[in-house]
Amino acid sequence: MNRIINADEHPDDPSPPTQPLKAAQRRFVVPDQVWGERLDKHLALCLPEHSRGRLQGWIEKGHVHVNDQPQTKVRYRVSGGDVIVAHLQPGEESLAYGPEKVAFEIVARTDHWLVINKPVGLVVHPGAGNWGGTLLNGLLFIDADLSVVPRAGIVHRLDKDTSGLMVVARTITAQTHLVRQLQARQVHREYVALCHGHIQSPQLSVDQPIGRDARVPVKMTAQRPVAPKEALTHVSRKRLGLLDGQRVSEIVCRLETGRTHQIRVHLASLGHPLVGDVLYGGQPLGLASRQMLHARALGFEDPETAQTQAFECDLPSDMATVLMQTQWLESGA
Repeated sequence: MNRIINADEHPDDPSPPTQPLKAAQRRFVVPDQVWGERLDKHLALCLPEHSRGRLQGWIEKGHVHVNDQPQTKVRYRVSGGDVIVAHLQPGEESLAYGPEKVAFEIVARTDHWLVINKPVGLVVHPGAGNWGGTLLNGLLFIDADLSVVPRAGIVHRLDKDTSGLMVVARTITAQTHLVRQLQARQVHREYVALCHGHIQSPQLSVDQPIGRDARVPVKMTAQRPVAPKEALTHVSRKRLGLLDGQRVSEIVCRLETGRTHQIRVHLASLGHPLVGDVLYGGQPLGLASRQMLHARALGFEDPETAQTQAFECDLPSDMATVLMQTQWLESGA
């Protein structure tokens, strides 16, 4: 049994980061022929490398001075001779790869890898709209050496609202080894899920390529996908039941490939979207406020010893509650 360690209590937490450097400044004198031009519009002409929305944010937060006075109104009118000083602020994306204290459980650790239990709501990797507070930021906080490993050692991902087990490499050698295992389909990944409808077959496999949905960029699809990639999911039916008067099935999914939203897309393609997965046609039944999907088991070969490592973790409380709410009719085995 592997002891659960809370990342917030890790004894090797680094000291707080040093204070950021003072923001750079740019100074402009408004040309004599300008009269009554909006501050944000004029600043956009002076700093075309920054979006107007970003410049408006700087103004509203007092980072732009006009004639030595902070000006927080984007509609303020400037005229010839006015002196504008903009205190350039780093974009959110520039902070993406900094250490931050983020809560998650460390299930097991060696000098070469970590196995973590990702909670619901935690984004794995920084991106648009989520430049901070991600798992990557948390990994850099508990292990500064991960800064020299690509993607802080992350070799596979879970969706924001999917919980469960992930392996993280602590060295470049371990990362290379684990990525090769994933490519060779040698990593065991098992998920428990709750989907709409009663799945008729006790065992089935979905072998459908997945790619971007041409109409909805945030979605993946198995129907006329853009740049499709091979995707294979094995599904085992466990129990059939009723939740809020609607038919549901508890299933276990095993991945051979790891495409974005793979389980969600494949089940939706069968007409059995996950309960709570509104992006792919599911509905929030009972107390389900997110897609009912949990990575409960993980197995891989230790990059250093070549021994098989296997881990399991319990369902998160919200999903366990939804399963308890369900009226089970029969075993699916």
